Amino acid sequence: MTITVTPVASKADRKAFVELPWRIYAHDPAWVPPLKGEAYDLITPGKNPFFEHAEAAYFLARRNGRVVGRVAAHIDHLALSMPVEQGMGPGAGNFGLFEAEDAEVGKALIATAEDWLRGRGMTRVLGPISLSIWEEPGLLIQGHDHAPTVMMGHDRPEYQAMIEGAGYRPVKQLKTYELDITKDFPPLIQRIVASGEKNDRIRIRQVDKTKFDAEAAIILNILNDAWGRNWGFVPITDAEIAHTGKKLKPIVFEDLIMVAELDGEPVAFMMTLPDLNEAIKSYNGALFPFNWAKLLWWLRKPQCRTMRVPLMGVVQRLQSSRMASQLAFMMIEYIRRNAITRYGSTRGELGWVLDDNQGMNAIADAIRGEVNKVYQIYEKPL
Repeated sequence: MTITVTPVASKADRKAFVELPWRIYAHDPAWVPPLKGEAYDLITPGKNPFFEHAEAAYFLARRNGRVVGRVAAHIDHLALSMPVEQGMGPGAGNFGLFEAEDAEVGKALIATAEDWLRGRGMTRVLGPISLSIWEEPGLLIQGHDHAPTVMMGHDRPEYQAMIEGAGYRPVKQLKTYELDITKDFPPLIQRIVASGEKNDRIRIRQVDKTKFDAEAAIILNILNDAWGRNWGFVPITDAEIAHTGKKLKPIVFEDLIMVAELDGEPVAFMMTLPDLNEAIKSYNGALFPFNWAKLLWWLRKPQCRTMRVPLMGVVQRLQSSRMASQLAFMMIEYIRRNAITRYGSTRGELGWVLDDNQGMNAIADAIRGEVNKVYQIYEKPL
């Protein structure tokens, strides 16, 4: 039974590429089917502004004519301009959107992605990353037994052996932390928050959705500064922040996103999202004919078990200072209170967090967070 790997070249191929996970994860109770419209938009130039600075190719594996796997190979030209010591840099291509029925299929798909990257002058490959580092980076290697939260990936446990068997070595881990938000934080954290509330230099405010573009610009400026030295960092473009803002606007609630000001200057932010996956898991990827009405009703006032913190940042000049920790704890505590009283939430998830981000890992530990998922990014020379 020969395996053939061919580029996605037709409308039927695109459909097969997008919809393969429905068969791969058909018997996985933890998998959350994405909305199919968003899955198509992700891989489509003109729909995803990632392609304004990136190029990609998609491949399908077939065995006796039956689709048994898929992979994307892509090059982010902004990533090529980053310093090598931060993970990306010249010669770094990526693979992602990887699915395979078995190890033989996985080996053929990874080899095809590598050939495509090598043919475009890439000298090493990082993956899996689907597609941007800001979307779903890394392979899930711990935490397969429970569902991913909004904007997080899910993978079969077998993929780890497939990727490592193809000669990839681990280069970076991304962790998520979960915590019971119904419990007060330890007394020390409460004292730090109370001290900050007495400091006239500090103001913690929620965002104003009537000034959405201006608030998004403030958060983007802080983010690009705060994360600028992090491993894997690639600047977010104005088009990407506008696209992401439009996509997330329905689940952006003013009392779940905080901006910290010091002496009147925005210096930190924390973004929290209600776990949309709880609402859409039963939709099987489809909004029509009736799920769109269910979703609109849910969005009016979400009541959900889990809140996810996908992004948090403090400007570099304050990082490693006591002030940075104080601002973080204040924002976390204010959002925790709102999540409980207004959304009925009982659980928080923080991340992803780089394994070497000492500041964020220390904050997660201080509020009694426990690692619940680990994602692994791999590297291989070409």
